[in-house]
Amino acid sequence: MTHQVHPYHMVNPSPWPLTGALSALLLTSGMIMWFHFNSSTLLLIGLLTNLLTVFQWWRDVVREGTFQGHHTPMVQKGLRYGMVLFIISEIFFFAGFFWAFYHSSLAPTHDLGGCWPPTGIIPLNPLDVPLLNTSVLLASGVSITWAHHSLMEGNRNHMIQALFITIALGLYFTILQASEYYETPFTISDGVYGSTFFMATGFHGLHVIIGTTFLLVCFFRQLNFHFTSKHHFGFEAAAWYWHFVDVVWLFLYVSIYWWGS
Repeated sequence: MTHQVHPYHMVNPSPWPLTGALSALLLTSGMIMWFHFNSSTLLLIGLLTNLLTVFQWWRDVVREGTFQGHHTPMVQKGLRYGMVLFIISEIFFFAGFFWAFYHSSLAPTHDLGGCWPPTGIIPLNPLDVPLLNTSVLLASGVSITWAHHSLMEGNRNHMIQALFITIALGLYFTILQASEYYETPFTISDGVYGSTFFMATGFHGLHVIIGTTFLLVCFFRQLNFHFTSKHHFGFEAAAWYWHFVDVVWLFLYVSIYWWGS
């Protein structure tokens, strides 16, 4: 950084935004081919190129922030603002699903039987797997906070243990969600109830998978001594994201599983 007269990070030219966009195009096009023509070749190519791009792009960011010293306090401040704005955009993303759910459920039309859940829909028991999932995510919120405090106190072993527990709980949640979907007596095509249920819970499940991946990267970085008690925004951003996922699930559970059933 000695050749610069400012504390900002001027990113070097990188091919990964271009390859990321092209791989995303291949991925979405491949999904269309898979849905309509039962051909998974393009989907697999898109998935492979997307994973390669993600791995190499994250590798570059880790190198810039850890070994090259580009993530100065001023750069970290910008990253914090960026993460906060990203989470706010995610809040509005989920607000659309809640809006659709309450719009349909608070004043159900005659086509739905004038009631909610609609006539013919057998809702899931909110005291069954959904309650277990709630306890799993709440426990993961405790363990990620334990990991964060351990990192700030310089307790490496406790941080690794707590982060491993959080990742395991995230994977457990995903498995429970998949088993719940497998046994659900209705589908996404069963009117507005099925649409709002699977869109809201499905996108939340996707966010859990993304958050678990985020934490997994932080876990391997911690094993390689990338974080210190004063310089660990990568982990902090993952913790913020995980807490956001927890809070969204609480709203989903209360609204769709409990009140909506």
